[in-house]
Amino acid sequence: MNKLEIINEHLEEMEIQTLSADGFDDAILGIVTDFNSSERIAYSVTKCIEILMTRDNMSMEDAVEYFDFNVRGAYMGVGTPLWIDDGMFSD
Repeated sequence: MNKLEIINEHLEEMEIQTLSADGFDDAILGIVTDFNSSERIAYSVTKCIEILMTRDNMSMEDAVEYFDFNVRGAYMGVGTPLWIDDGMFSD
């Protein structure tokens, strides 16, 4: 089972529905509970950019632009994934 399948199974048991970002399963960090006690999937921005660069042969600049506009910028309502900017803290 991959991370998304494990998360979905866990959330189904709790009767919680959340949304995921297609094609970014390897960037999942885990589940976050927000201030309304709703569960949302959290993704690594750094890993999402790496996936776009590798999978889609994008330059870093193109991958960042694509991610910011088409992925991070896509509000899908309740349960929209969260994006963790983990790259700014790396060495």
